[in-house]
Amino acid sequence: MLDTLRPVTTPELIEIRLHPAGLLPRALAWLIDLMLRFMLLALAGNLFSLLGEFGSGLWLLLFFLIEWFYPVLFEVLWRGSTPGKCALGLLVLNDNGTPVGWGASLTRNLLRTADFLPFGYALGAVSMLLHREFRRLGDIVAGTLVVYRHTTPATLIPTATPIPPTAPLGREAQRAILAFAERAPRLTPERQEELAALLPTLAHGAQPPQGAARLLRLANHLIGRQA
Repeated sequence: MLDTLRPVTTPELIEIRLHPAGLLPRALAWLIDLMLRFMLLALAGNLFSLLGEFGSGLWLLLFFLIEWFYPVLFEVLWRGSTPGKCALGLLVLNDNGTPVGWGASLTRNLLRTADFLPFGYALGAVSMLLHREFRRLGDIVAGTLVVYRHTTPATLIPTATPIPPTAPLGREAQRAILAFAERAPRLTPERQEELAALLPTLAHGAQPPQGAARLLRLANHLIGRQA
């Protein structure tokens, strides 16, 4: 793998690449959701105060529901995103790329209690920093990922004369070639050659071209471009 992209194949046999979100964007999304929950509870508190003790009871019930089920309802019913995650371009998926369901969303959010320990989500932050895919404990147990919503389309692969591989390529080799080709426009020629050197059996064949140029031409063949 050339970066932290996670390639998965959905039950519909569609191959996609997931880009796990790191600690900073997830923390910002959490702060946005925290402010929204605070504003909703403050507004409800002003309204329920007119009902006296009965209103206080209703407010406590609303506090419980919002605290525990606000993220679950949004993640399941709003395409995997709370308002905070939506603002940062994030969403929650199962680690096989399918939409998150009630069971997984409940599990990951109920385990926020463990992630909060000993204070301020310290354990969850440490877990994300140590995990290759930035998963907190709730994500690990629930089998979920927080990823960026955008995907990298194949049309970003630079156009080059396609060449077929000299031998059949496995799925991992194809993924590595396509990942390289998608990143190539953002890299200097020197950096392209450095990355190509990490894939010597793919970047060097019996005939020229060699190195990065060969990988780009192989990528054009893999996505079906015609000479």
